Amino acid sequence: RTGGRDRRRSRSRGMIAERDIRHARPEDAEAIARVHVETWRSTYAGLVPDHYLLGMSVQGQALRWKKLLRRLPRGQGVLVAATPDGAVVGFGSWAPARNRPPPASGEIQTLYVAVDWQGRGLGAALLANLLRALATEGHADAYLWVLAENPARFFYERQGGQRAAEQVEHFAGTQLLEYAYRWAGLAR
Repeated sequence: RTGGRDRRRSRSRGMIAERDIRHARPEDAEAIARVHVETWRSTYAGLVPDHYLLGMSVQGQALRWKKLLRRLPRGQGVLVAATPDGAVVGFGSWAPARNRPPPASGEIQTLYVAVDWQGRGLGAALLANLLRALATEGHADAYLWVLAENPARFFYERQGGQRAAEQVEHFAGTQLLEYAYRWAGLAR
């Protein structure tokens, strides 16, 4: 079920954690923003210019996410991974492809898990739900872009993503090489 409850148990350091993946709501905006800023600063330090990372704020991102979640365009969605007590610890979003020509018809635009929650299967669960959401929207395939120097690209390979394209992104006064990872055969 797309965006429904995906309750699974995962073992991490001897503890069992349940997680809930659901559609994001406007009231999740600040928590999404916190995860967004934290993961960008952790993941992209040394890859993205420091001035950009230091300029990010939870308040600014919260406004952006709240606006998006209030008026989510048709065919797009945002999912959150929350702890049993409701704390948002990860999120991801999908939409029709932005690139022309696209490597696939659907795009995963974001996928981030709070640093303290990484390595517990949340990223894989979010990715599976995002791909399922895109399939439900009628997309036969999907892709996402990841910085070539980002070690997360190996996660996408482990999750079945096939490198399908590359591009140079002009971002914050620098040029960054990105790879597109593609998943085919979504709508079966």
